[in-house]
Amino acid sequence: MEKLIIVFGIIALTLCSCKNENNKIQSEKNTTAKKNPARIKPKDVSYTLENAKEWLKNHKDVKDLSVVLAVNRTDKNNFAKLDSVVIPKDLSGDVVFYLPFPLEVTSLQAVDKIILFSYSTQTFGIYENGILMRSGPTNMGRKKDPTPTGLFFTNWKAEETTSTFNDEWNLKWNFNVENKKGVGFHQYELPGYPASHSCMRLQEDDAKFLYNWADQWVLENDENIKFYGTPVIVFGTYNFDAPKPWLQLVNDPKALNISEDEIKEIIAPYLNKIIHEQEKRKIGEQSKIEVAKTS
Repeated sequence: MEKLIIVFGIIALTLCSCKNENNKIQSEKNTTAKKNPARIKPKDVSYTLENAKEWLKNHKDVKDLSVVLAVNRTDKNNFAKLDSVVIPKDLSGDVVFYLPFPLEVTSLQAVDKIILFSYSTQTFGIYENGILMRSGPTNMGRKKDPTPTGLFFTNWKAEETTSTFNDEWNLKWNFNVENKKGVGFHQYELPGYPASHSCMRLQEDDAKFLYNWADQWVLENDENIKFYGTPVIVFGTYNFDAPKPWLQLVNDPKALNISEDEIKEIIAPYLNKIIHEQEKRKIGEQSKIEVAKTS
């Protein structure tokens, strides 16, 4: 009888343990599901080459235009100046499905926030714990003034400022990432190719979103960096002597896709530093909260 009780006890503990583990796994899945934005996936992701002015005459839908602008790495004012443009056959999906960043990157699950800029595809992607939260077009540094690559952190920001290259250039929603060289991301015209003096130009909606989403650095004595801002990785190269890369999409819709493995390899040299600085900031912010509670 005692043996039977022991056996039943073991079975009950095992079942309880399994149930708890299943609940834990389900909870993690639910957390991921809540963070992953609801999006409409197009039935067909393929492209044609069309005349920009002719396409504009027949298409007035704002949502359709936003997708087309992103695919051609441009803005509304510059779109009509282009000759041949790449047009998705099915415009019903959300913009992320027409851009190269993967929707999830498991190697970024421990990273609360990160911004990735791809030089070769002229796009950006922002991730929260491995989930793609937003993606869009960018026009980065021209051949003469390339955007530096590697790991950076967002520093200071300003809703409106002037360029260090020309004080007549007005930069809106500017966020600096390389203080000594004056490199940052901000709103400015997107002609549809790398044209900046090393900064990452963005459409205004994207620039404003990143301005509010990313964190500023925290300085000590207005001089030393106490806590870094949001990590930013700029990677890849752009072939200035070749046709625009996105023209390849007409023949191969997956030509520019960036895989999870690629991103994993790109972030590997920087991951420890990113996590270290992230934890430092968290501890500092928690300490600040505790001090506020006791005061």
